[in-house]
Amino acid sequence: MTDHGLDANTRLAAERTRLAQERTLMAWIRTCTSLIAFGFTIYQIFRYLSASERLRAPFVSPQVFGVVMILIGLTALILAWLQHRQSMRQLRADFGQMPFSIAAVIAALIAGLGLIALIGVTLRF
Repeated sequence: MTDHGLDANTRLAAERTRLAQERTLMAWIRTCTSLIAFGFTIYQIFRYLSASERLRAPFVSPQVFGVVMILIGLTALILAWLQHRQSMRQLRADFGQMPFSIAAVIAALIAGLGLIALIGVTLRF
């Protein structure tokens, strides 16, 4: 973070706010990872049960349920990333340059993982 003539209290307040934004995005990443993993796991469990004929006619197909859970996770992750980006843009406008966001990179990697899971469920791997 560059100085821009800010006093120490203001610089530290801006840094705390930036770190709070990072923690918030990381919390969203954890939540979305859970949703994506839950959707993929439920799909696999239902698929196994239907293959072994323990579950003959599910109320909701496992593919639909898995896809919906993965889509919810991906949508929430994208919305959280957009909110993070907007908040960081506002902080930069108010306080100058901020350090690079590692949480944003992790969000992109988890989104890629979610897309792989979505493709896997859609193509029935």
